[in-house]
Amino acid sequence: MFGGGGGMNPRKMKQMMEQMGIDVAELDAEEVVIRTADEELVFSDAQVTRMDAQGQETYQVVGEPESREPGSDATAIEAGDDEADADEGPDPDDVALVAQRASVDEETARNALEATDGDLAAAVARLE
Repeated sequence: MFGGGGGMNPRKMKQMMEQMGIDVAELDAEEVVIRTADEELVFSDAQVTRMDAQGQETYQVVGEPESREPGSDATAIEAGDDEADADEGPDPDDVALVAQRASVDEETARNALEATDGDLAAAVARLE
């Protein structure tokens, strides 16, 4: 489609993609993990590009992965306190806010927050 593209000016390539309605953005990813049934591929310092073409998002990951056993919790050890907070569940203030906004009990609000990874708006929308 682009005729090889290897020698094309990057600015001209970007201009052509914009004309076709394709938006490309570099993401500042710290780590990318791909989990399969057999292993986890962990990309540290990966170059991640998101391409949005007519509402369909595609991600490209470039880098050298490290392979590890599935379920090995190396990220929890590296993450330290952040991971420990995630194990405790949603913040009690968030639970109360969602319960109030959606007019539900706190247990229902907590479950909605857990299902939406702590996204307050999504949890409220889920309950309405």
